[in-house]
Amino acid sequence: MTEQERFDRCLAEVLRLEGGYVDDPRDPGGATRFGVTLAVLAQARGRPCSAEDVAALTTTEAAQIYRARYWGPAGCGGLAAGLDLAAFDAAVNMGPATAARLLQAALGVAADGDVGALTLAAATRRTPGETIRTLCGLRRRRYRALAGFAAFGRGWLNRTDTIEALALAWAANDSPDLIGDAHVV
Repeated sequence: MTEQERFDRCLAEVLRLEGGYVDDPRDPGGATRFGVTLAVLAQARGRPCSAEDVAALTTTEAAQIYRARYWGPAGCGGLAAGLDLAAFDAAVNMGPATAARLLQAALGVAADGDVGALTLAAATRRTPGETIRTLCGLRRRRYRALAGFAAFGRGWLNRTDTIEALALAWAANDSPDLIGDAHVV
């Protein structure tokens, strides 16, 4: 499977979980569509945006934003199948730097928030399933410590459970020869 095909597969799951337009007053992200907040849309477009701009966001533009701002910075293209999904979803839901630090902690490397060669090399030394389980456990712990847990915690934990199960299934069904030396089984 190509890196683009893996991105598309992961994106489909993230978009399914994110859903459509919401503007929950309890959510500091404000107006959001497909998980893209008003602030992220404004940054991506390089100009101020309105809630109406968010509501009109297309999946094509959301995909471009996700690829540039989450998939790439979280190093997902260099990760094994399944682990790519777990890291990508964490990046979307927690921000790429936080997701990168959690991935690095799961891999036992310095958690500097920059997924580079050392982090990607460490990912090849562990089975994807082991890293997925550890990463998702770290996500759960972080969510429980957040102020918004009372309002959103059940959804965050359910999302993590869903992603973990799917990521583990993808990792178990992946064949090492499909992605070269991206992981060791």
